[in-house]
Amino acid sequence: MAGYPELETVHRVDSQVLTAAVTRIFAACGMPHDDALLLADSLVWADLRGIHSHGVLRVPEYVLKLTRDGVNPQGRPAVVRDSGAALVIDGGNSMGQIGAAFAMRAAIERARGVNVAVAAVRGSNHCGAMAYYTSMALPHRMFGIAATNALPTMAPWGGLDKIVGINPLAVSIPAGREQPVVLDCAFSGSSHGKIRVFHQLGQPIPPQWAFDRTGRPTTDPAAAIEGLLQPIGEYKGVGLAIVFGLLSTLLSGAAYGTGLGNMVDGPRPGADGHIFLALRVEAFTAWDAFAESIDAAVRQIRQSRPAMENTVIHAPGGIEADLESRYRNDGIPLNELTLSGLRQCAAARGVEAPF
Repeated sequence: MAGYPELETVHRVDSQVLTAAVTRIFAACGMPHDDALLLADSLVWADLRGIHSHGVLRVPEYVLKLTRDGVNPQGRPAVVRDSGAALVIDGGNSMGQIGAAFAMRAAIERARGVNVAVAAVRGSNHCGAMAYYTSMALPHRMFGIAATNALPTMAPWGGLDKIVGINPLAVSIPAGREQPVVLDCAFSGSSHGKIRVFHQLGQPIPPQWAFDRTGRPTTDPAAAIEGLLQPIGEYKGVGLAIVFGLLSTLLSGAAYGTGLGNMVDGPRPGADGHIFLALRVEAFTAWDAFAESIDAAVRQIRQSRPAMENTVIHAPGGIEADLESRYRNDGIPLNELTLSGLRQCAAARGVEAPF
């Protein structure tokens, strides 16, 4: 679990058992079963790949969204503008995962006919790990690309005002015999969710992850949550965050920056925006030749010389793919605080959580 602290008290939970329990929790919040299952699957998928900041850690937060904070558990996404390769989708104030999956599938289906399609989303909410959606394109021999806005947690370079989101980007590229290339990253040194994992365990964060409220680097996760996230690459990271934030919101008419809400008062329901792109490889080149080239590139990366002994070199997504294989067999490692949150949510809604 690269980038995370050692989990002091770990329990292994079977992914199918976990998915079923989390589905029951969300269904008890009023979601249709298929939507509850998709939402649960997206969180367990993140945990399977070691992305615990976007996994079932978030279930209590999502329950509050559905039952108290104005997200519509019955919300239905719909296409509101259709212009060839371009689609605009309103998420209907559903959970972000529902609108995002709808949009990615719509882009894939449209790209079958026109080779490249883009779906811009408004009326949505936080949608979790972006690579969950871009990876939907892989079985169709398509590139998947996605970006989203996020609550402001960074300042413009040199500033103190929290007005820029980390605005993640994900890209999934299909391969032949090798693992696909899957990049999912935000433009900050870390995410708030990952810092929350360290805060749960009372462990310091790396010094390049966050500033305190005065703009000084900090290793205290509590000060980091109150302060500012550090951008990757200094002004370059902030610039990328601004650009992809604009791309993922303004085409659909979604909110940008402080229009989303803030980390103190919370997000405005239905204000989020995302953008999804599907690109069909065979519109540009023969699949076999492309697959061979991608495989060769992945092998070249994997076989390159490590800077330190006992280091394994991976193409983007390689570590996560290895973890997913291992965790499907051995169970997902979850700390007691995460499991306690799940048990409390289940008990409050009278559903079973057998872990």
